[in-house]
Amino acid sequence: MVTVVLEKLLINKTRKILAKKIEAEESQLTSTLSPTRVSFRLEFLLGKRVESIGAMALPRRRNLYYHRLRFLVMVISAISGALLVLFAILTFLAPSPNESEHFHLRHHQTSFNAVVDDPVTNGDSVFRIPSSGGKLDRDIWSSRNAKFFYGCSNATAKFAKAEAVRHPNRYLAIATSGGLNQQRTGITDAVVAARILNATLVVPKLDQKSFWKDSSNFSEIFDIDWFISFLSKDVKIVKQLPKRKGKTWTPYTMRVPRRCSERCYQNRVLPVLLKRHNAVQLNKFDYRLANKLDTDLQKLRCRVNYHALKFADPILEMGKLLVHRMRMRSKHYIALHLRFEPDMLAFSGCDYGGGEKERNELGAIRKRWKTLHKNNPDKQRRQGKCPLTPEEVGLMLRALGYGSEVHIYVASGEVYGGEETLRPLKALFPNFYSKDTIATKEELEPFSSFSSRMAALDFIVCNESDVFVTNNNGNMARMLAGRRKYFGHKPTIRPNAKKLYRLFLSRSNMTWEEFASRVRTFQRAFMGEPKEVRPGRGEFHENPSTCICEDSEAREKAKADSRHRKHGKLDDSSRKDVMLSHDQNDYVYNDEPEWPDLDDGEDQSGPQEKRLYNVTGLDYDAVISDEPELEVMLSD
Repeated sequence: MVTVVLEKLLINKTRKILAKKIEAEESQLTSTLSPTRVSFRLEFLLGKRVESIGAMALPRRRNLYYHRLRFLVMVISAISGALLVLFAILTFLAPSPNESEHFHLRHHQTSFNAVVDDPVTNGDSVFRIPSSGGKLDRDIWSSRNAKFFYGCSNATAKFAKAEAVRHPNRYLAIATSGGLNQQRTGITDAVVAARILNATLVVPKLDQKSFWKDSSNFSEIFDIDWFISFLSKDVKIVKQLPKRKGKTWTPYTMRVPRRCSERCYQNRVLPVLLKRHNAVQLNKFDYRLANKLDTDLQKLRCRVNYHALKFADPILEMGKLLVHRMRMRSKHYIALHLRFEPDMLAFSGCDYGGGEKERNELGAIRKRWKTLHKNNPDKQRRQGKCPLTPEEVGLMLRALGYGSEVHIYVASGEVYGGEETLRPLKALFPNFYSKDTIATKEELEPFSSFSSRMAALDFIVCNESDVFVTNNNGNMARMLAGRRKYFGHKPTIRPNAKKLYRLFLSRSNMTWEEFASRVRTFQRAFMGEPKEVRPGRGEFHENPSTCICEDSEAREKAKADSRHRKHGKLDDSSRKDVMLSHDQNDYVYNDEPEWPDLDDGEDQSGPQEKRLYNVTGLDYDAVISDEPELEVMLSD
């Protein structure tokens, strides 16, 4: 606007100057020219000057408009850039949606997209734990190939009835050792030992004097009448030794080596039976039978363990009540057998991240056993001999697809560190229960003074769970693993401790997605799927392969359906599901070492008794030690 006014002023001034010149020229011309010519001359001069001024003003005006437009574009660009920088700063400083949801999670407002800070790796770490389990290509509550396998423990036609082979005046008595589950292995093997010796079995005596200090007898834990009647065709069983000449019959006592085979019993025990009045008691009877036996003897083991050993009615009824209460809370639940007692941790010699305080406390406990030497904690971890911490169990479960809404039943003794140790696990799984939280003191009172009866209640709830997970490889873990395979291959998660060790250590340097993917890879073949362990490998009570049969017809039919779907007869999603179901794990075996079977000809009470048997980790209850209390304490 100002420019236009200036231009007008300039034009007016120019016109005035021209007018004066024209007047001067006009006065000069009037003296020499006619009026008509003078008028033409003036018009010509005036027009020429005006054209000259207009021609000068036009480029100027264009130039001005160009500069104004250019300035405007620069201003808009600067403002836009400033806004973008401001938005970036606000985005960096503002809390992320995940953090906001995590805030609500900490206030118990459940959100499937929320995250839980890892207490070890929080801060600037990229490792952020989701509260949901994520979407996987499998059903986390069942085993894929379970429908093709079933338990089969019936005797073959060549297995003679007990009456045909038993010697009427030959008796075998057994004194078990350890906690409930270690005693269970002894009872199972005692029946088989009696069959090998063609002897009558006296109902086994339970361990009442060891670390567990449980005064319960056989009939207070198991249904004794069912036990005797169910096995009557295989082995004759009596409740006590008969009197001899009106006097109590005292049997000859002895011990047999660990992993004693059929020939071992025939060479060591049978001659004593024949010479010592036909009655022998085998003391400290745990793991006293070889892992590999004749097929019919292995099947007899299964009939004892999975059918004849039924808990007494009071225990059974209370166990069923606990299961019912878990089911009332949720359709599915996980049972966790957590071994994290101070004594067991001290024995392991591992480092659990508690610093100097932990080393001093566990070191003091360890000094009670003079036979234990100082271990290298890192070496123990690398070899998979350390039980997972509660937090590590929680991380493993989340990575395997179990979200914070999942209900967990925990079977454990005294946990080292108490609530502080359990806090990370409870943060990941707030629906956290035990028999003490779902039953009243009055309901548990008949059992609470007896460790084996309390252990039996945990055994029932764990066995009935949809998923069973353990942080150790103790007797209960192994017994339940074998039982769950026999009765339908229900998911049973055992940590692949050797592989998970380094993953837990380096988790702060990776994203959650990378961590979860590696956990799923490492845990493949440790999830309770059929044929994860090669037949004949592992401890028999954990891998009763002789007693698990495959429905070949159903499997072949399923494979045929899979091939049919491959040719496009069904949709792609169905084909993928079937191919995963039948082709995966055909079969993936885990990397467990085989249990050594002792040679019949060697002295089996020698150095072999001082070794550790390692399956998926440290077998706390298969430890042979010069400290009886230690050996028994670690049994379950």
